[in-house]
Amino acid sequence: MDLSNIDELRGALQLAGLRPRKGLGQHFLVNRQSLEAVMAAGKLTPNDTVVEIGPGLGVMTAPLAERVKQVVAVETDGVLVALLRRHLPKNVEIIQADIMRFNLNQLPAGYKVVANIPYYLTSAITRLLTEAENRPTVVSLLMQKEVAERITAQPGKMSILALSVQYYGQPRLLETVERHKFWPPPKVDSAVLQIEMYDKPLFEADRSKLFHLIKAGFGEKRKMLKTSLAGGLNIEVSLSIELLWLASLDLTARAQELALDDWRRLYNAAIKRLVL
Repeated sequence: MDLSNIDELRGALQLAGLRPRKGLGQHFLVNRQSLEAVMAAGKLTPNDTVVEIGPGLGVMTAPLAERVKQVVAVETDGVLVALLRRHLPKNVEIIQADIMRFNLNQLPAGYKVVANIPYYLTSAITRLLTEAENRPTVVSLLMQKEVAERITAQPGKMSILALSVQYYGQPRLLETVERHKFWPPPKVDSAVLQIEMYDKPLFEADRSKLFHLIKAGFGEKRKMLKTSLAGGLNIEVSLSIELLWLASLDLTARAQELALDDWRRLYNAAIKRLVL
């Protein structure tokens, strides 16, 4: 059965007495070319262990199993778990769990992630994978196009989300997947996002302090950084101006204009002046 064919997918769901559950963000990808693009972005090899988040009926799980050593499929829907366990090959382990509570430390080092993720969990899943103690080496996610564009943004359009991903890896938006390639179709287009993780974060920092600084900077987006930092860090504007000067930043700069290297210098300045 080809579950990337919409008629066969509908038939499989009907036979199982199922229908897509909006509460779980279930939109099934029914385009073979797009499925191939998601898998290709994972840079898979025959020796890989791959985590698939939300395998659904297994439309991508079976072809993944043909290409890698092991697939760990994490699915929260108990009915789908029972169906998956009936027909998938032996190198697929089906785990019924919420990915947000799944222990990534139990996976072998160097694992990869390939998934069509629910829109409402995009930021949470991305943060989970990038900040994990045992992080994947490559992540391929099919997500809302608008979010993928935010993650891959450049200075001028930066956000906390973009910085939190780019601190840990190199994200690339590889392909747009239009809404009509899903069933039922979502209200927006999707995109294939690839993240190649760095061996270690881009620069050494106390992560909680670094992102406390970044969140302070983005606290008042329409204001200049010197003002938003003063408010977010509860310091005098004169001190925030000094921090910008120490970091060799323009006094009229705004948070969305800064690259990660700018935040590195600003972080070092804040540490030096005992602001963080």
